[in-house]
Amino acid sequence: MLRLPVNGGELFDERLGEFITVKSTVLQLEHSLISLSKWESKWHKPFLSKEVKTDEEIRDYIRCMTIMQNVDPMVYTVLTRKDVEDVEQYLSDPMTATVISRQAQKGRQRNVTSELIYYWMVSFGIPFDPCEKWHLNRLMTLIDVCSIENSPKKKMRKRDIMKQNSQLNAARKRAMGTRG
Repeated sequence: MLRLPVNGGELFDERLGEFITVKSTVLQLEHSLISLSKWESKWHKPFLSKEVKTDEEIRDYIRCMTIMQNVDPMVYTVLTRKDVEDVEQYLSDPMTATVISRQAQKGRQRNVTSELIYYWMVSFGIPFDPCEKWHLNRLMTLIDVCSIENSPKKKMRKRDIMKQNSQLNAARKRAMGTRG
């Protein structure tokens, strides 16, 4: 969980012609499958894509990450660039000691959506509760580990099989003291 202190401030509402005071608060944020699902249901596009997000989309994802109740919606309008950078740093934290080589994974890049992640969880028998509340990077690492551990072992080439069989036969002949 990320605790993000947000300094309050005063904003001018042009529609009403008055100043609005925003109180300082500490947001409690979780980058989880739940927050991802909330954001994607509103914006109807994958969050985990390489597409650049607008400031509005980023602030809304921070809102979706908020696990506290009754947060003044105006708090998200006073977020500073530093606040957003702190959130981005939290989003990129792997939250695990497991390291998986991304170069080893072949295939074309695809847009990952919350539904695809839920599908992977079902496929690998990963329980929704509590895993959908984990940091998303940790959950994705678990899915990667399940994928690697469940993948079929590589088949040996025919030449390697023949070489192995020849070595086994030679060892058996020596052990039995025979020529064939």
